[in-house]
Amino acid sequence: MQPETTNDYFVWGVDNSPYGPVELPTLVNWVKDERVVSDTWVFTRRDAGWQRASDITELKLFFGQKVARSGPSPIITPGSLRRIKILADLNDAQLSHLGDFLEVEAVTQWSAVVRQGEPGDAMYLVLAGELRARVTTGDQETILASFGPGDFFGDIALFDHGPRSADVIANVDSTLLRLSAAAFEKLAKEAPALATPFLQATSRTLASRIRADNKRLGMMSQQFSSSGR
Repeated sequence: MQPETTNDYFVWGVDNSPYGPVELPTLVNWVKDERVVSDTWVFTRRDAGWQRASDITELKLFFGQKVARSGPSPIITPGSLRRIKILADLNDAQLSHLGDFLEVEAVTQWSAVVRQGEPGDAMYLVLAGELRARVTTGDQETILASFGPGDFFGDIALFDHGPRSADVIANVDSTLLRLSAAAFEKLAKEAPALATPFLQATSRTLASRIRADNKRLGMMSQQFSSSGR
């Protein structure tokens, strides 16, 4: 008689950290809560490797029940919102309320979500897909940043309706959540207790980005100074 083998799972989160081990019932609940989606990477001890959740035999049935939506916008659920890094610490009630202020926007590959020079009027949260921020000079494109599931961009537009500083282009078909400046003003007035943690989480990410940019500029300056000697 062969010993019973366990099949624990590890899930790769949007914060680039593994979570687990968890048993199959827990993993199934995460699928139902949309904490795990079809393209989430999952490690199985049985197969000793990573694969997409929709390719795991035990989960195929659950993803097979999810009919592709082609028409009405998908429902914004707490589970889907929790995949956004800056929203991970909000509870279900807060996420449900925040969903009332968001719009779902499907973007096809190579489409421009925002264009450099246009007035900013919204920030975007990435649910699925991949996008890049770029500036162009003539035929030359310079990529400033890339955005994947869990990221956000365009946040300055909530406070300043000035011109966009770059184009943001969809590298692949993508699903975004749009928070307009008008919706944010309404959120701040109607639910300040929700707007505050949202702003705090956004500010922490912005501060981290600024520190990273300053470090990168410092390194470039040192390299330039060294090469000029």
